[in-house]
Amino acid sequence: MSRYGRNEVGAEKQAGWPTFLFNSLKNPLAILLAVLSGLSFATHDYRGGAVMAAMIVLGVCLRFVQEFRADNAAARLKALISVTTNVIRGGEPREIPIHDVVPGDVIRIAAGDIVPADVRLLSAKDLFITQSSLTGESLPAEKFADAAAGKSVSLLDCSNLCYMGTSVESGTASAVAVATGAKTYFGGMAKAIIGAKVETSFDKGLKGLTLLMLKFMMFMVPAVFLINGLTKHEWKGMNTLKRVPFPAIRNWTKSLSTSRAK
Repeated sequence: MSRYGRNEVGAEKQAGWPTFLFNSLKNPLAILLAVLSGLSFATHDYRGGAVMAAMIVLGVCLRFVQEFRADNAAARLKALISVTTNVIRGGEPREIPIHDVVPGDVIRIAAGDIVPADVRLLSAKDLFITQSSLTGESLPAEKFADAAAGKSVSLLDCSNLCYMGTSVESGTASAVAVATGAKTYFGGMAKAIIGAKVETSFDKGLKGLTLLMLKFMMFMVPAVFLINGLTKHEWKGMNTLKRVPFPAIRNWTKSLSTSRAK
């Protein structure tokens, strides 16, 4: 075990509460509301600023609590699942957790079992393996202990090899583990899958809406300053800033959010 490590494929580390809090704070909509709240306070609209500040606190707290509790619940459920396999060690059959399998273990598999590692068949009887997790094929593939001679085939088509992540449709077999953990075929695929969280279409739409609003504000504020200064010769910051239609911007944000939801 110390030489090969645990038979696990790219296990994701559980994030701590600071990570969830930071992810909740960097929400684009929360940032936009924070900017609007600050500008409302700057224009002495304390009521509007306080309402938006309360919305930010409420939204961040709800998102943090929900995501943190969901992650902990998933971790507890995962800890309750214990998958075992039958191996022969020291000439005696044993039932051990899958993560304890190492290369060289002789494994016995039967109908309904999950193949715990990349294995080479020693004997097989009416063995059919479902490889849909690797190949996408719905029909099971028949496996034999003897490889077909004189044929050049891909690894997944080798008749005497079975791979981690596949399952036994029917039959029985004994096999020797040749690769475990990240060194398996499935482990190589998992490296490209496990990583940063992929943005959903909702997240992308929300980010696009926030950027649109920020661009609109970056255009509106200088425009109001310039028009107000040229027409009324009022160049003082507070007097001009009061003329920026922040309530209209907030209402436009709400209407855009409603239209996107529809």
